[in-house]
Amino acid sequence: MSVMKIPGHDHQGPREVSLEEIREVMGDCQLCPLGETRNKLVFGVGNPHARVMFIGEGPGKNEDMQGEPFVGAAGHKLDALLGVAGLKREDIYIANVIKCRPPANRNPKPDEIAACSPFLREQIRSIWPDVIVCLGNFASQFVLQTDAGVTTLRGRLHQTGHFVVAPTFHPAACIYHSDWQPLLEDDLRMVGRWLTEHPVRGEAPAAGDVPGAPASGTDGGVA
Repeated sequence: MSVMKIPGHDHQGPREVSLEEIREVMGDCQLCPLGETRNKLVFGVGNPHARVMFIGEGPGKNEDMQGEPFVGAAGHKLDALLGVAGLKREDIYIANVIKCRPPANRNPKPDEIAACSPFLREQIRSIWPDVIVCLGNFASQFVLQTDAGVTTLRGRLHQTGHFVVAPTFHPAACIYHSDWQPLLEDDLRMVGRWLTEHPVRGEAPAAGDVPGAPASGTDGGVA
């Protein structure tokens, strides 16, 4: 898998490039038409050394206005649910598949995802989390490189290279489908159990592929 060129780095490895350097490369991104319609670019926020990275679909209205992911109703719901996994907002890093709000919150288009995905891959490489929680179809399909929907993928952990991946429902979807929230909570409990059973190790991270591109790692249930 190709690696985005970051000034001052050659063939950068896990955790070598800072999030600030990636954001600087992104600049006032105009790689797709969403750059013309957004209010603010929404890069990502949180703990740069997080063991758990959450990935959503894209910014909504509130995120577009504030320039920060998950600050609207879905973000408040996520904050309330993190404790199920034994986590707090300051423990995690959170980003989206695309960094600019699609007009009227429509689904992101394939060319928009393709233009934005190198930045997300470098964010993952910079943080190098142990677990990636994918919120909704777009994040799950991007990370696991599958056409399967989240209703099929959720309920178990997947291994892709270094990363344990937990696909689950987007908190926004649970606002309108209240029967999905217990399933989201079950998935977060599963993440919490994995974190408890796999405490932090002190060794340096090994190089490897990041999600979002065909990888050499296997994709199968691990729990």
